[in-house]
Amino acid sequence: MKIYLAIDIGASSGRHIAAWLADGRIETREVYRFPNGAEMKDGHLCWDIEGLERHVVAGVKAAVDAGLAPDYIGIDTWGVDFVLLDRDNRRVGNAVAYRDSRTDGMDAQLETVMPFPFHFGLCGIAKQPFNTVYQMMAVVREHPEYADTVDDFMMMPEYLSFILTGKKAHEWTNCTTGALCNADSGTWSETIRAAAGIPEKWFRTPMVKPGTVLGPLSSAIAEATGCSATVILPATHDTGSAYMAVPARDDGAAFLSSGTWSLLGTELPAPVTSVAALNAGFTNEGGYNGTTRFLKNIMGMWMLQCIHKEIGGVHSFAEMAQMAAASAYPAYIDAADNRFLAPASMLDEVRAALKDAGAPEPASLADILRAVTMGLAVCYDKSIKEMSEITGKAFTSINIVGGGSANVVLNQMTADVTGLPVYAGPTEGTALGNLAAMMIVDGAFADLAAFRAALPGSFEIREYLPRK
Repeated sequence: MKIYLAIDIGASSGRHIAAWLADGRIETREVYRFPNGAEMKDGHLCWDIEGLERHVVAGVKAAVDAGLAPDYIGIDTWGVDFVLLDRDNRRVGNAVAYRDSRTDGMDAQLETVMPFPFHFGLCGIAKQPFNTVYQMMAVVREHPEYADTVDDFMMMPEYLSFILTGKKAHEWTNCTTGALCNADSGTWSETIRAAAGIPEKWFRTPMVKPGTVLGPLSSAIAEATGCSATVILPATHDTGSAYMAVPARDDGAAFLSSGTWSLLGTELPAPVTSVAALNAGFTNEGGYNGTTRFLKNIMGMWMLQCIHKEIGGVHSFAEMAQMAAASAYPAYIDAADNRFLAPASMLDEVRAALKDAGAPEPASLADILRAVTMGLAVCYDKSIKEMSEITGKAFTSINIVGGGSANVVLNQMTADVTGLPVYAGPTEGTALGNLAAMMIVDGAFADLAAFRAALPGSFEIREYLPRK
């Protein structure tokens, strides 16, 4: 029996999920879970990169100890963030998180030499303050000495894969998230790099497609974990993996990866870099097997996660959802507004946004939760309508994967607001997409269509129909 181990790391936690095939079903088991988060360090919001390295290795050993020694391992994380390396492949500086404020004003600086419509036409990526191109501009300005001391960079999941194998490669779907790639050619954009003033030598590592075999565990990691697995680069960007695990019934399905972020979109054969796509805030990220993930970034569960933390966790997420359902509050927030990216208080920011919109003051926590939850559903509806107009596709259903698919209240609101049936699940969509890449490389499934066809018989997928 072959064992496949997906290491799926999000902004708040990571998990190691082992999988295997049994009678045509995909069986999974979580063998390790660990917390993740960003903290202030040296004046910046940073990831605990050393801790992530330790947890990645510890989770592999936990799989071995559980009798599920992996034959294949794949790592996915969030996008846009990176580490810098010197010529000896030692890290330089901290692993700064995308919500850090160092990128403030970088977009305006770049637009003095490259207007954003031209930039979008090259890369197809919507402007976000945390895009890799803006982060690298901020690094160069804060640390001019890095032009000499830094020899390379690696995005987060590829760096962690390097820790396991000692081998380096950039993975296409992840690289595209940072607005530094050519939308059509599958390569870095020299035009964007030069305009941003990022050193050319930082881009020396080759770029590969998802499903590339990186290599075996290094001898040191094999000894530490007790196994000799082969590491594969899946779609290392978590949304790239999540989209692979959407069990769409037909071409009319809108895809929604629902986690810290809500990534709502569709699969297309090629990027759409039209003025309409630019103005509507859509982005073109690389997808598995040469596809394009045409999608919009929406704040997602992040807002509810922040509120949950702010209230000290006195209500579970399920309880919070039911509170939202019970409220009759009539207004809602704009879930695509960047004001919710990193506020000091999410509760205060929601109240302020509602006040700015002329809405009545929420009388309770339930009213705030209703405003956020309904705001997400309305944003999904607006985005689907925009996406249909831009692409010419008619959307007949919404397929939600990821942790947010467990929010039954939001799922029903989404069905009601959009008028479309909602199919929710699998909840571990990102990890499953990661596993898909490994299983296809190993021959367990002939292709992605065969993997997707196996999902309904392996995992619960709940249906929500619009209520009249």
